[in-house]
Amino acid sequence: MAPKAAPNPVEDAILQLCAQYPNGTPNEQVTGPTGPLSSFDLSERVQALNKLLASHKLSILQQGNQLLYRAAAPQDARMSGMSPEEMLVYQAIKESGTKGCWTRDMKVKTNLAQPQITKILKALETRQLVKSVKNVNNPSRKIYMLYELQPDQELTGGAWYSDSQLDQQFIDVLREACYRLIDTSQDHPTVKDIHAFIHAKGLARVQLKEQDILTLLQTLIADGRIESIFDDQDEERFRPVVLPLPDDTPLTGIPCGVCPVMDQCHEGGQISPQTCIYYKSWLEF
Repeated sequence: MAPKAAPNPVEDAILQLCAQYPNGTPNEQVTGPTGPLSSFDLSERVQALNKLLASHKLSILQQGNQLLYRAAAPQDARMSGMSPEEMLVYQAIKESGTKGCWTRDMKVKTNLAQPQITKILKALETRQLVKSVKNVNNPSRKIYMLYELQPDQELTGGAWYSDSQLDQQFIDVLREACYRLIDTSQDHPTVKDIHAFIHAKGLARVQLKEQDILTLLQTLIADGRIESIFDDQDEERFRPVVLPLPDDTPLTGIPCGVCPVMDQCHEGGQISPQTCIYYKSWLEF
């Protein structure tokens, strides 16, 4: 067993200094003639810097014209012994954040063969470094992200999806709960009031935002069941519609509204109201 390397006071001093600057330590502070480390010889500081950078204990970054050093976070034990190829795939997935990385994109970013990427992904999943998630918009695409991240709403479909399927029953239950509250409330409730009501009653099995409730209310408005009004403080409130729209009227069934050749229809033409069998049938109704 190789003997443990003796502590290097210059390296320790650089690491301690960098710990005081989480966003990066300016190069002048480390190598400058009047910086806090000026008591050490410049050649010793440069040698220590190179060693710390080579061992990934420090990272270097450019900010404008300024060179900065940043102390690296302690390495995750799960990453111990990773191969360079595994690190390449891991970094590609990490860069994608909560939107995840498609396996085809990994191939482009890493220049690795697809069978090799598949093997590496299995190894990373075993280490619990990454996980696969379903994309509701492209179910056939396999998307990967870091194990500890929660997927973006764009991938999961948000609160209205369960196991990548639109949960219509859940939506209907919440819509009716919103409507009943609005219909029975003396004071026209706001989105915040309705959101608090849904939460207090435990009607949602997932965490809903006020924006989610507003989406439900907009569907009720579109159905002609409720309407929005604004109070004296210009706050939006909701109430049942004063004159509900009937489910069907003679005008809703007029064939002209869905006729694909309506622009060619005119009196005396080959296509006209006088010769249209659909229009005649509607008039008889």
